[in-house]
Amino acid sequence: QLQLVESGGGLVQPGGTLTLSCTYPGSPLDYYGIGWFRQAPGKEREGVACISTSGGYTNYTTSVKGRFTIFGGHAKKMFYLQMNSLEPEDTAVYYCAAGHEMTDRGCAPDYYAWGQGTQVTVSS
Repeated sequence: QLQLVESGGGLVQPGGTLTLSCTYPGSPLDYYGIGWFRQAPGKEREGVACISTSGGYTNYTTSVKGRFTIFGGHAKKMFYLQMNSLEPEDTAVYYCAAGHEMTDRGCAPDYYAWGQGTQVTVSS
């Protein structure tokens, strides 16, 4: 079973920047989109950002547009979520996930391989 691995979480002050990383073992995947999700205490998990299999398409949830950037590629098996202008409301456990995506024109409709999560805390 494919297991993704996140890193880069931590404590940051409001207005600060963090970049999360996501990788996976084995050979580079073909036709897989990558998504970043987060879950805050007492809240449901929400999708934050996604990227298509070759990076030709990205999408963001409204609350992070203009502040977060998803990038990376399967050639190096590394994906990132750069988070700027962080707000206390961004505090959550962040997960990356992989799902089949064949067209490079959209995000994966479903995600079936997940990481263990990395904690991001935005606080002064």
